[in-house]
Amino acid sequence: MTQTARFRRTSSQALLAAGLVASLALATGCAKSEDDDSSSDKGSSSAQDADAGQKVASPGTGETCDVSTYGGQKLDLKGATVGFSQSEKEANPFRIAETASLKAEAGKRGIKLLTANAQSQFSKQISDVQDLIAKGADLLVIAPLNSDGWEPVLRAAGAKHIPIVTVDRKINATACKDYVSFIGSDFVEQGKRAADQMIESTGGKGTIAILLGAAGNNVTTERTKGFQDRLKEKAPGLKVVFKQTGEFAREKGQQVTEQLIQSKPDITGIYAENDEMGLGAVNALKSAGKKAGDVKIVTVDGTRNAVQGIVDGWISGVIESNPRFGPLAFQTLDSFTKGDKVGQNIVIKDSAYTKDNAKSDLDKAF
Repeated sequence: MTQTARFRRTSSQALLAAGLVASLALATGCAKSEDDDSSSDKGSSSAQDADAGQKVASPGTGETCDVSTYGGQKLDLKGATVGFSQSEKEANPFRIAETASLKAEAGKRGIKLLTANAQSQFSKQISDVQDLIAKGADLLVIAPLNSDGWEPVLRAAGAKHIPIVTVDRKINATACKDYVSFIGSDFVEQGKRAADQMIESTGGKGTIAILLGAAGNNVTTERTKGFQDRLKEKAPGLKVVFKQTGEFAREKGQQVTEQLIQSKPDITGIYAENDEMGLGAVNALKSAGKKAGDVKIVTVDGTRNAVQGIVDGWISGVIESNPRFGPLAFQTLDSFTKGDKVGQNIVIKDSAYTKDNAKSDLDKAF
């Protein structure tokens, strides 16, 4: 379609969540391969996702952005072309659910969605987004692999006045100038909640290993900070004695845990900054002859396999990080292009899974 909105870029500082007050339900579909035109992909609903849509944590507060502030005219989102850039290989259930959610919501709204997958290569993600712009995307939804290095994309999008919404990770740029909004979790809070579960499961004493996420993005930095800050505050008897990146991957998480067991055989607990690394840790512990519960494991995401790990006794707790961004991302774009105010920093609510609710809430996991 021909883009009717002409946006100029003005500066403003991103703060806390605002804008959307309604809870959004979701019907997610099964993900297809990336780098395709998904205008006809309507997605398919599943019962487990019916009440699992994202909800805004703190509506009505914080800095906002709108067309007049950003600079431009209103745009009818229906019939528009939206480009979605996925960051990582879809071996990760989080990425499968995230892409499926965007595709399903685009189909529901009659929006042409162009998708690309960077396959965990940042240089490819930059070229992917530039290609989406060249293909005629009117708006962009980006799940960034890294937080830095987005200047080429911001220049290209700015030259064509293309609004950008980022999901699940932030980019180091200025909201309502370089991009419209970020939608995602409070990652520091996730780390704190993970620490609370680790304190409860260990009794607040022992030695802890951290399987760090990938370097170069705010999720890893903030989940680590929240966890360590909470331990210092509430459980000085829990000492972090090992930290190494597992790159958010199950295989790497298993390899790092194998090294951990060799160097720290009496480790008390493992904090894995996503479920995939935590499941890799479980595999390593099983191979080493450990029994369920010998090492307390707390993870972040909320995948079905990790929640099942709680039921089976291998994982002590999982902090949810909801990947179903489709409805909220498109509602944000729709509101913005109609001229309404949207939050610059839209923080979503995340639940948690423990031994008390893991079995009953298993169908809510992704």
